[in-house]
Amino acid sequence: MPWRTRVPSAFCFSWMDSIMKVLKALVAPVGAKYTWTLLKISPWLAGCALLSGMAFAEPQSPESRIDKLLSQMSLEQKIGQMMQGEIKTITPKEVSRFGIGSVLNGGGSFPSKNKGASIDDWIDLAEAYYQSSPTLADGTRIPAIWGTDAVHGHNNVMGATLFPHNIGLGAAGSSDLVEAISRATAIEVKATGIDWVFAPTVAVAKDFRWGRTYESYSSDPQLVSRLGVAAVKGFEAEGIVATAKHFIGDGATQRGRDQGDVRSDLETLLEGHGAGYVSTIKAGVPTIMASFNSWNGRKVHGSRQLLTEVLRDQLGFGGMVVSDWNGVGQVAGCNNASCAQAVNAGIDMLMTPTDWRLLQRRVVSQVESGEIPMARIDEAVRRVLAVKANYGILDQGSPRDRVTQELKAKVGSEEHRALARKAVRESLVLLKNNGGILPIKGNAKVVIAGTGADDLSMQSGGWTLTWQGTENSNSDFPGATSIYTGFNDALAAMGGEAILAADTSQDADVALVVFGETPYAEGQGDIENLQYKPDDHVDLELMRAFKAKDIPVVAVFITGRPLWMNRELNVADAFVVAWLPGSEGAGLADVLVGNVQGLPRHDFVGRLPFAWPALDVNEIDDSLPVDRFVWPVGYGLTYAEPATVGSLDEKAAGSILSADAVIFRGGTQSPWANYIGDESNWMTPVSGSYGKSAFGEFEVKSVDVRLQEDARQLTWSGAGERDTQFYWMTANGRGRDFSELREKNGALTMVVMMTEHPEGTTYLRMDCQWPCSGQVDVTRLFKVLPLNQWVRLSFPLACFAEAGTEMDRVNTPFLLVTNHRMSMTVLDVAVVETPDQDSLVKCR
Repeated sequence: MPWRTRVPSAFCFSWMDSIMKVLKALVAPVGAKYTWTLLKISPWLAGCALLSGMAFAEPQSPESRIDKLLSQMSLEQKIGQMMQGEIKTITPKEVSRFGIGSVLNGGGSFPSKNKGASIDDWIDLAEAYYQSSPTLADGTRIPAIWGTDAVHGHNNVMGATLFPHNIGLGAAGSSDLVEAISRATAIEVKATGIDWVFAPTVAVAKDFRWGRTYESYSSDPQLVSRLGVAAVKGFEAEGIVATAKHFIGDGATQRGRDQGDVRSDLETLLEGHGAGYVSTIKAGVPTIMASFNSWNGRKVHGSRQLLTEVLRDQLGFGGMVVSDWNGVGQVAGCNNASCAQAVNAGIDMLMTPTDWRLLQRRVVSQVESGEIPMARIDEAVRRVLAVKANYGILDQGSPRDRVTQELKAKVGSEEHRALARKAVRESLVLLKNNGGILPIKGNAKVVIAGTGADDLSMQSGGWTLTWQGTENSNSDFPGATSIYTGFNDALAAMGGEAILAADTSQDADVALVVFGETPYAEGQGDIENLQYKPDDHVDLELMRAFKAKDIPVVAVFITGRPLWMNRELNVADAFVVAWLPGSEGAGLADVLVGNVQGLPRHDFVGRLPFAWPALDVNEIDDSLPVDRFVWPVGYGLTYAEPATVGSLDEKAAGSILSADAVIFRGGTQSPWANYIGDESNWMTPVSGSYGKSAFGEFEVKSVDVRLQEDARQLTWSGAGERDTQFYWMTANGRGRDFSELREKNGALTMVVMMTEHPEGTTYLRMDCQWPCSGQVDVTRLFKVLPLNQWVRLSFPLACFAEAGTEMDRVNTPFLLVTNHRMSMTVLDVAVVETPDQDSLVKCR
């Protein structure tokens, strides 16, 4: 039994207080996980406590402490610990009222919805959640643990250091580098009062069509395993709770579809995709996140075989399993507010960002009815409390008290930016350097062109400030360095010159063309084949124009995956893959710019973490990954060991497998862009989760249907009786040729749900570079559609052609316009060759 005694001693009490302050200062940089250990090894403090009259108790073991906490908790309190709400939908007061165990901020979610929130703003919100954390009857506080997707630095916080995404770190291949980056990330996370990161991703991406390929270190399971351990060690060293994700098979789905199906036996699944979990479990990772994908048709979130029999019994994981964003709602027979199957399968914490309150009530009733055993609840809550106990979250005190000014100064610090710059240098892969065009002499005149030359958003990619990495401009990256700025600084220091150019009008010694993929994340980053921009050759034409002027071309490719781009590879004299380098673009100039004699300042060390595709699609079965490659995993040239690259075959195997044009599926698909308009501004871009017309009579917002933000809710107020339109148009305004689809009786097809019938005339229009246009009156049709039910509608292209659309130059395939009240949700839009006959709509 603990013993207590009191002996008055004002002097010792004062001395004890001073020592505790010193200890607190010493402990803070190390991490809260070790606070109790440091105190235990100080028996002389206990002696002073005895003399000073302070209460002193023998420390409890974590197990007995958790037993005591569980014994005091009601069923509602226990289940509250299993809930995780999103900061936009759960207030500190609600955390207290409902006894919630965890909160998270999703991508693009900030304190007070302020993208530019300061470090103190983040700390203030963390403090509010801490002070509102649930307490038991004896006054014991159980703080809510805050989780965040810090996947390439503390990437939700403006001004934080942005490191290369995992694909770049896989190219660097250094365990020491990954561990150092994780430590730096952990420090910046701690500085905002947050204790838990949803990292590292230990997926093994096999099909590069998957939009999360860049979150994978490599297609080599052993490299993923090694770097995953390094990441966990880095987080652990700073006392931050790490998460290995997503268990299991997210990188192995058919066609690379995000949240799709993995078809394999268990042995193959574990052999190809389990290595990162085996290693991180051995390294002590405390939490694992379940994967959205299915395994042989069954969602992982509902699979007891995978989450309990394999993960716990076979692999020996003893920590906490957290679901992914509304992942439980995808299990057959479940929804976001009810899924006993997921809890019984082994999910301990339920990430249900919006429906957490309904879910909490539902789980209570399912336990009371016996559908979920009480033992399963106790097991889950014990695991949640164990994470909180083992990482000091039960004892470390409030965020305001533990986050020092010194710690806050680490966010975006020069030390961390230098580390990120080093990571950029080491991640670059040299695919081609014919004629030894690289390194560029330090006193050379270099024209720098291309869409990625001076674009911090593009070089940072998805999961940067916003979920998809869109809606960002250079002003959102204080302290960061674009690729152009890095080259300008390096060249200017040695007497050279960097000229940022939009075209080829400038003469130069070398042209550096920076181009690649625009930001994307899960779902919206999926592609049908690996050909780079099959309908847009602007980058290729720019390089050819420089070559026509006898200016050597160095291509810098910004990408989240290897792509088939043999034309671009052939035209460039040198070709560098920069992946998604993050905030420190100067790392490229460190390697690509030499001294004034043209000798390297840094050599290339990066190697391909994935094989480079020789085809844009699998020739035998397009549901399978590409199986022919130009270069294998591990390939990469250096200055010390050069080689000449020959011409590559420029014939695509099947770049256009179908004439279909997907416009919106999970998100707006390339090459389309989304706009709204009224007479004040007919072309207002919509790049994120919300948009509003200039007069305010129309709004569009992203909503969840099958996946996160995979549908658009459209609302016309009709207040001013002004025409207001919502549409998709090619991003560059150029027309697409749909004449072949028209000849084959193709159609514009969509999946919609009418939530409020139109009160006046409504048109569906297809433009061929306005004023070339054709429209169909859909008023009568929309007025008879059932409310709140999904329907598929297919409008024959012939309808629009007859109304005036020229099918060989369609740049706006979908435009809805009305000046009256109406509301609907759009889930899927495409121009297809073979529409569902039951969904066809007559022209008149």
